[in-house]
Amino acid sequence: MLRDTLSKRGVRVITGLGKYFRHIDKNRNGFLSQADFKEALKAFHLEIPEGDFESLWLILDDSKSDKVDYGEFTRAIFGEMNEYRKAFVRKAYMKLDFNKTGSVPMADIRKCYCAK
Repeated sequence: MLRDTLSKRGVRVITGLGKYFRHIDKNRNGFLSQADFKEALKAFHLEIPEGDFESLWLILDDSKSDKVDYGEFTRAIFGEMNEYRKAFVRKAYMKLDFNKTGSVPMADIRKCYCAK
């Protein structure tokens, strides 16, 4: 239900929701409490009935830790990347990994990409 609603809204809402998640994640651990998650959905006018919210929460909080990894949430909404997109990501990563070390320092990213 929520996935259908989000897919109709478009990429801007989904990426905006991700930014909002990061904003309200005060301790920067990548997790949201149930109250924060509910607040984020409400801020984006994605209010769902309480019973549906509880079902969604049970699915998302599969570890029963009373928090949700918002990276996992966005992956659940977007789904896995198809092979075409994965190929582009691999190609971009190979360009960034100048030294072929398997990791890319921020300094190397800055040489190739300006976020302005």
